[in-house]
Amino acid sequence: MSDGKLRKNVKIGLGVEVVQKHHQRSGELTEGVIAKILTKSQNHPHGIKVQLESGIVGRVKNILA
Repeated sequence: MSDGKLRKNVKIGLGVEVVQKHHQRSGELTEGVIAKILTKSQNHPHGIKVQLESGIVGRVKNILA
C-alpha cells in the first residue's frame, strides 16, 4: 500500500479507503474509486482530499492495490 499523504501516489480511477470529515474521530473508512482530486498541494499530513465516484469526499488513508 502506498502513501495517501502524497499527491503523486493518488490517481483518478484508483481504489482507495478514505475517512470522511464526520468520521475522523472514529476513524471509520469508506471504500471507493477516485473521481476527482481536491487537494492542490503535493502532500498533506492527514491525506490527500478526494471525491469518490459515489460523491463522497474524504481524505485518502489507504490506496488499495
